[in-house]
Amino acid sequence: MPFYQAIPLAFLTIFLTSTGIALAAAEQPLTVEQLVEVAIEVNPQIRVTKELWDAAQHQVLQNYAPADPIFTYGALDSDHDFNAGEHTHTITDNFQFPGEAFLQADEARRTAEITRLTFEAAVRDLRAGVETAYYQVLLDDGLIAINDENIANLKQVVNVTQAQYTGGQAQQSDLIGAELALEQAQLQQRQYQTSRLNDRAGLNQLLYRKPASPLNLDQKIELRPLELRLDKAVDTATHARQEILEAALTEKNSATALKLARMEYLPNYQVSGEYDLLLGPGTRPLPLVGKGWTFTFGFNLPVFFWIHQREDVFSAQHSLEAAGYGMNSVLSQTETTVTQLYQSALFAYESAQVYKVQLIPLADKEFKVALVAYQSGKVDFLTLSSALQSDYASRLTYLQNANSFFAGEVALEQAMGVSFQK
Repeated sequence: MPFYQAIPLAFLTIFLTSTGIALAAAEQPLTVEQLVEVAIEVNPQIRVTKELWDAAQHQVLQNYAPADPIFTYGALDSDHDFNAGEHTHTITDNFQFPGEAFLQADEARRTAEITRLTFEAAVRDLRAGVETAYYQVLLDDGLIAINDENIANLKQVVNVTQAQYTGGQAQQSDLIGAELALEQAQLQQRQYQTSRLNDRAGLNQLLYRKPASPLNLDQKIELRPLELRLDKAVDTATHARQEILEAALTEKNSATALKLARMEYLPNYQVSGEYDLLLGPGTRPLPLVGKGWTFTFGFNLPVFFWIHQREDVFSAQHSLEAAGYGMNSVLSQTETTVTQLYQSALFAYESAQVYKVQLIPLADKEFKVALVAYQSGKVDFLTLSSALQSDYASRLTYLQNANSFFAGEVALEQAMGVSFQK
């Protein structure tokens, strides 16, 4: 069952208000999966595409119905007192050549299926948007935490340089440089906090909530390697991505349109039945005959086929060719996109692991050693400052690589059209 059809009612009862557009403050932190479920339920754009899908499904059966019959009433040979010599009652209806209605219904059915895929693509893109916004908020929180540590280290450096300068063992420029770096870090903190507010507002927008509404989010960042081979990811994408399925249905509709164009050479029919009341003696074929039936049957003649039907056929052939090329283009783009996203996500994961396991501990150790060495006069302030910057940069790069991995994983699932490890 698709995930958008399996939203737990109990969860929605807890987290949705009676209006269906606000998320209550939760005691337990919300996971990204829970945020996605809520967004699918309340996001207006999803509701729009769902209604369009429902509308398209109601455009199939009507293709089997013939055109509405036309009833005509006539009062013939009326005098100035409206006394008619004859009353006519006629019913006329037009009918397509047998088989056209079934082909048109097939087209409408595929069009409804394309609309369903459009709905699924909207759900897929909303999921990707919520997950990306969620991980961006986590990145903001991580940046604030890392910068907090950097500010604490800078305060320690300021205290050390202050003591060294007071003791005549350091230049005043060392103290000024440390204070300047501290002020810059504190200003950077304000920027990170502003970015967090803006990104939370963006996440609230996807949840159809007020920008400043509070969110209690699960802050845990857990990196898990991709559990899917590249060839499997490409194969899955070529069979599951909504745009590819839509292109395939469009190609089939174009083939059906070509059949319908060729059927324009075949006649359509008109059937008419007329009931006459012969009121005047002069209108009667026999003295005792006062009523009669008249039936007519006709069909169209494609006498202008060289500028009408033939051109429709040529147009439909070119549309079919275009649909085929469009299908191949979407397949090629999907294969390339999935490959690029997979390789980028894989590198981001590997890079994050290297920073977490090796580079961050080394940078942290380098700073601590440099701080002690500076106090003993073995290294200058530039060396200490470089060690501190390296420590901060290594933590920052790890967080950015982790966020790149999450963003790449989300984009990969979006390009594939399915979720593979949630």
